[in-house]
Amino acid sequence: MQLPSITSGYLAVLALLCAALCLRVVRLRRKNQVGFGDDGNPELRNAIRAHAHFAEYVPITALMVAMLEMSGLPALRVHLLMAALLVARLLHPLGMSATPPTRRFFIGRVGGMVLSVLVMMASAVLILLRLWRGS
Repeated sequence: MQLPSITSGYLAVLALLCAALCLRVVRLRRKNQVGFGDDGNPELRNAIRAHAHFAEYVPITALMVAMLEMSGLPALRVHLLMAALLVARLLHPLGMSATPPTRRFFIGRVGGMVLSVLVMMASAVLILLRLWRGS
Protein backbone atom coordinates (compact mmCIF):
# COMPACT_ATOMS: atom_id res chain seq x y z
CA MET A 1 0.00 0.00 0.00
CA GLN A 2 1.31 3.41 -0.93
CA LEU A 3 0.68 6.66 0.90
CA PRO A 4 -1.70 9.05 -0.89
CA SER A 5 0.90 11.73 -1.66
CA ILE A 6 -0.94 13.10 -4.71
CA THR A 7 -4.21 13.42 -2.84
CA SER A 8 -2.51 14.99 0.16
CA GLY A 9 -0.96 17.69 -2.03
CA TYR A 10 -4.34 18.64 -3.42
CA LEU A 11 -5.82 18.48 0.08
CA ALA A 12 -3.30 21.05 1.28
CA VAL A 13 -4.48 23.44 -1.43
CA LEU A 14 -8.12 22.64 -0.68
CA ALA A 15 -7.48 23.31 3.03
CA LEU A 16 -6.25 26.80 2.14
CA LEU A 17 -9.41 27.34 0.09
CA CYS A 18 -11.50 26.12 3.03
CA ALA A 19 -9.73 28.60 5.30
CA ALA A 20 -10.42 31.42 2.82
CA LEU A 21 -14.12 30.51 2.71
CA CYS A 22 -14.21 30.40 6.50
CA LEU A 23 -12.49 33.77 6.83
CA ARG A 24 -14.96 35.28 4.37
CA VAL A 25 -17.84 34.17 6.59
CA VAL A 26 -16.11 35.56 9.69
CA ARG A 27 -15.42 38.88 7.94
CA LEU A 28 -19.05 39.21 6.83
CA ARG A 29 -20.34 38.26 10.28
CA ARG A 30 -18.19 40.96 11.86
CA LYS A 31 -19.07 43.52 9.22
CA ASN A 32 -22.81 42.89 9.64
CA GLN A 33 -22.63 42.18 13.40
CA VAL A 34 -24.27 38.78 13.01
CA GLY A 35 -23.33 36.17 15.60
CA PHE A 36 -25.46 33.28 14.33
CA GLY A 37 -27.27 32.54 11.09
CA ASP A 38 -27.35 35.10 8.31
CA ASP A 39 -29.83 37.66 9.73
CA GLY A 40 -31.43 37.86 6.28
CA ASN A 41 -28.24 39.13 4.65
CA PRO A 42 -27.96 37.50 1.20
CA GLU A 43 -24.19 38.07 0.90
CA LEU A 44 -23.60 36.39 4.28
CA ARG A 45 -26.04 33.59 3.44
CA ASN A 46 -24.18 32.87 0.18
CA ALA A 47 -20.81 32.88 1.96
CA ILE A 48 -22.15 30.49 4.61
CA ARG A 49 -23.55 28.15 1.95
CA ALA A 50 -20.34 28.25 -0.12
CA HIS A 51 -18.37 27.21 2.98
CA ALA A 52 -20.97 24.57 3.91
CA HIS A 53 -21.01 23.10 0.40
CA PHE A 54 -17.25 22.79 0.59
CA ALA A 55 -17.51 21.00 3.94
CA GLU A 56 -20.23 18.71 2.61
CA TYR A 57 -18.50 17.51 -0.55
CA VAL A 58 -14.74 17.74 -0.17
CA PRO A 59 -14.08 15.38 2.78
CA ILE A 60 -15.91 12.31 1.46
CA THR A 61 -14.67 12.81 -2.09
CA ALA A 62 -11.05 13.36 -1.07
CA LEU A 63 -11.22 10.35 1.24
CA MET A 64 -12.44 8.15 -1.61
CA VAL A 65 -9.71 9.43 -3.94
CA ALA A 66 -7.09 8.83 -1.24
CA MET A 67 -8.36 5.25 -0.88
CA LEU A 68 -8.17 4.80 -4.63
CA GLU A 69 -4.64 6.18 -4.70
CA MET A 70 -3.60 3.87 -1.86
CA SER A 71 -5.10 0.92 -3.71
CA GLY A 72 -2.94 1.63 -6.76
CA LEU A 73 -5.09 3.80 -9.03
CA PRO A 74 -2.77 5.25 -11.69
CA ALA A 75 -1.36 8.67 -10.79
CA LEU A 76 -2.91 10.36 -13.82
CA ARG A 77 -6.41 9.30 -12.74
CA VAL A 78 -5.77 10.50 -9.19
CA HIS A 79 -4.60 13.85 -10.58
CA LEU A 80 -7.65 14.10 -12.82
CA LEU A 81 -10.08 13.39 -9.98
CA MET A 82 -8.43 15.77 -7.52
CA ALA A 83 -7.84 18.51 -10.10
CA ALA A 84 -11.50 18.32 -11.11
CA LEU A 85 -12.52 18.54 -7.44
CA LEU A 86 -10.25 21.55 -6.95
CA VAL A 87 -11.63 23.32 -10.04
CA ALA A 88 -15.19 22.56 -8.92
CA ARG A 89 -14.58 23.93 -5.45
CA LEU A 90 -12.95 27.08 -6.89
CA LEU A 91 -15.85 27.66 -9.27
CA HIS A 92 -18.66 27.14 -6.79
CA PRO A 93 -18.02 30.13 -4.46
CA LEU A 94 -17.63 32.41 -7.50
CA GLY A 95 -21.07 31.35 -8.66
CA MET A 96 -22.55 31.72 -5.18
CA SER A 97 -21.64 35.42 -5.20
CA ALA A 98 -23.22 35.99 -8.65
CA THR A 99 -26.78 36.94 -9.48
CA PRO A 100 -28.88 34.29 -11.23
CA PRO A 101 -29.27 33.70 -14.18
CA THR A 102 -25.95 35.23 -15.23
CA ARG A 103 -23.20 33.28 -16.97
CA ARG A 104 -21.00 33.59 -13.87
CA PHE A 105 -23.79 32.07 -11.76
CA PHE A 106 -24.34 29.20 -14.15
CA ILE A 107 -20.69 28.36 -14.75
CA GLY A 108 -19.70 28.87 -11.13
CA ARG A 109 -22.51 27.57 -8.99
CA VAL A 110 -24.12 25.06 -11.31
CA GLY A 111 -20.89 23.97 -13.02
CA GLY A 112 -19.04 23.70 -9.71
CA MET A 113 -21.82 21.66 -8.17
CA VAL A 114 -22.21 19.32 -11.15
CA LEU A 115 -18.46 18.75 -11.35
CA SER A 116 -18.28 18.07 -7.59
CA VAL A 117 -21.04 15.48 -7.79
CA LEU A 118 -19.49 13.87 -10.88
CA VAL A 119 -16.11 13.49 -9.14
CA MET A 120 -17.81 12.07 -6.05
CA MET A 121 -19.84 9.59 -8.12
CA ALA A 122 -16.85 8.58 -10.28
CA SER A 123 -14.79 7.93 -7.16
CA ALA A 124 -17.56 5.85 -5.62
CA VAL A 125 -18.03 3.82 -8.81
CA LEU A 126 -14.27 3.22 -9.12
CA ILE A 127 -14.14 1.96 -5.53
CA LEU A 128 -17.12 -0.35 -6.08
CA LEU A 129 -15.59 -1.70 -9.29
CA ARG A 130 -12.28 -2.36 -7.54
CA LEU A 131 -14.11 -4.18 -4.73
CA TRP A 132 -16.21 -6.20 -7.15
CA ARG A 133 -13.12 -7.23 -9.14
CA GLY A 134 -11.23 -8.00 -5.96
CA SER A 135 -8.33 -5.68 -6.78
